[in-house]
Amino acid sequence: MRVGQNPAKAIEHVAQPSRITAAVITYIPFLGGYYSHSLEILKVCLSSLRQNADLPFDLLVFDNASCTEVRDYLCQAHRRGEIQFLWLSDRNIGKGGAWNVIFGGAPGEIIAYADSDIYFFPGWLSVLVKVLEVFPQAGMVTGMPMWSPPEYSRSTIEWGQSHPEARLERGRLLPWEDYWRHARSLGQTEAEARAYHEAHEDICLHFQGQRYYVGAGHFQFVARKRALQSVLPIPSERPMGQVRSLDRALDEQGYLRLSTPDWWVQHLGNTLEGLGTLPGAATQQNPPSRQPKLIRRALLWLHNQTFRLLYRS
Repeated sequence: MRVGQNPAKAIEHVAQPSRITAAVITYIPFLGGYYSHSLEILKVCLSSLRQNADLPFDLLVFDNASCTEVRDYLCQAHRRGEIQFLWLSDRNIGKGGAWNVIFGGAPGEIIAYADSDIYFFPGWLSVLVKVLEVFPQAGMVTGMPMWSPPEYSRSTIEWGQSHPEARLERGRLLPWEDYWRHARSLGQTEAEARAYHEAHEDICLHFQGQRYYVGAGHFQFVARKRALQSVLPIPSERPMGQVRSLDRALDEQGYLRLSTPDWWVQHLGNTLEGLGTLPGAATQQNPPSRQPKLIRRALLWLHNQTFRLLYRS
C-alpha cells in the first residue's frame, strides 16, 4: 500500500552528465610488498587528473575489489564530491571485465580512461579531445610519445597510406630519452630498454601539419564511447591478461590508434620515485634496477605464492 505520492514526481529536471567521463580502474588488494605505495600513487593520479584537466568532466572510479583502506579513501572522496560515480565490485572481475562495465555504462559520449598509476600534466584533456575531433576515425588516443607494435595498428597504417592529405614516416623516430622515460616505469633495465629501442622501427603519421606516433597504450587513452562499445565484450579470464584484445578489436573495426608527440600523461609504476621531474611533486628519480635477473625472478615467485596463500578465493 502506498501512502501519498513520491515527491520526486514533482521534479521536472535532473542533472545531466558531462560530455566527457574520465574513468579509472583501481585494484589494490593490500598495502604491502608490490602495493606498498599504491594508495599514495592513486591519490596522485586522481589529484593530477582533476587539477590538470581543462575541460568539464565527470570522474568515474571502478574499484575491482581493493582492500578496506583504499575503499575508505574512495568513499570519502566520493562524499566530498571529488568522484561523481563510484562503482565497487566485491570481487576482481579483471581489467577486461571492468572495461566492459565502464564502456557499457559510462554516461559521457567521450571516455578518458586511465589506470590508477598515471600522472596527468596541465592541459591534457583538451589536447587529446582535439585529436579525436581531427580524426573522426580515431579509436584510441594516448597522451605521450611511445612505440607500439604495428600489428595492432594496421588500420592506422592503411589509412595513412591511402588518405591524400596524410603521410607516413618510418625509422628511428622516437628519441631514446622518451623511450627510456616510459620503459623505466615498466621495470626494464637500461640495457634491456636500449636493446629493444634499437631493434624496433617507429612509424609516424603526418596530417594537417601535425605529427602523431602510430599506436596507442591501453594504460591511458581517450576514445569515443560508441567506438569502445562496438567491440564489447572484451574477454576477461585473468586479472591482468588479455588487454591486447581491446587494441586488436579496435584495429579490426577500422579505428585509428594514435599517440601524441608531447608528454601529457606519464605512467608512474608502483613507486613514488621519479615524481621529482613532474609538476607539483618532489622526490628522487627512480634509478634502473640492478638486481640480478635470477634474484628478481625468485623474489617475484615468492611474492606470488604469498599473495595466493593470503588472498586466494
